[in-house]
Amino acid sequence: MCARLSPVTLCCVTETLAVWLCCGAHTEASVLNLKRFIGCAVRELTFLARKPGCSGLHITTDACWGRCETWAKPVLDPPFIESHQRVCTYNETRLETVQLPNCSADVDPSYTYPVALRCDCGVCLTSTTECVTSV
Repeated sequence: MCARLSPVTLCCVTETLAVWLCCGAHTEASVLNLKRFIGCAVRELTFLARKPGCSGLHITTDACWGRCETWAKPVLDPPFIESHQRVCTYNETRLETVQLPNCSADVDPSYTYPVALRCDCGVCLTSTTECVTSV
């Protein structure tokens, strides 16, 4: 799905959400039912950038958001389950750098973070994503 979700406050997300489709040059408004949405989209997100020796800075950026199809089925051989797990992850990014405020003299105030340009459902790569696994 090639969609760019409009910015929303997380506590105000409802079952339907207006989105802007960004496929090619044609842009139109649409409504997505979040209970049924399967896919991955770019969405505006605000987070607190911090590092030791500096004050925090709220940054609003584009990040990946979505829900990807995942399934598991029983098989006869150990580990007795075959699974297919995909996550909503960055497909294309650019890096942005900001200066954190009130840093100690010995601390570099530069803070670099990725900005999502395109997101897709894909395998979780530990080189770019924090992948949670259970034992």
